[in-house]
Amino acid sequence: MVLLKGVDKGGFVWYTNYESRKGHELSENPHAALLFYWDGLNRQVRVEGSVQKVSEEESEQYFHSRPRGSQIGAIVSKQSTVVPGRHVLHQQYKELEEKYSKEGLIPKPKHWGGYRLQPNRFEFWQGQTSRLHDRLEYFPQEIDGKRVWKIVRLAP
Repeated sequence: MVLLKGVDKGGFVWYTNYESRKGHELSENPHAALLFYWDGLNRQVRVEGSVQKVSEEESEQYFHSRPRGSQIGAIVSKQSTVVPGRHVLHQQYKELEEKYSKEGLIPKPKHWGGYRLQPNRFEFWQGQTSRLHDRLEYFPQEIDGKRVWKIVRLAP
């Protein structure tokens, strides 16, 4: 699970620790799917595509737009690794909070930054009580030298 931070012409953007489990998995296989689910509406959208790291400048800019506590938290958290106890995280956080209390800019850690998923497939799903769910899939196709989105209906 990730917290989506933006959508632009290039795709869907989120930020995380590059050394986390998902970071290692993306370095091995730079393809992913995002799923947006609305239980109350009985709908979901699945987006599939290739994933690339965003530029260092974009990561830096976003990092410094975050609250100072979140910046310190990104430094403290060795995401997905085992910690001996919560007290260790709190102690490290407190130490960094004191260290950076007088300094203006907290440096972005090298292991932290953004990813952008460039979509190449969308699936729109609407659940039905009959279990004959509506599923529409969109994917790019070249027609007469132009990239167009082809739409097909999938069986439930």
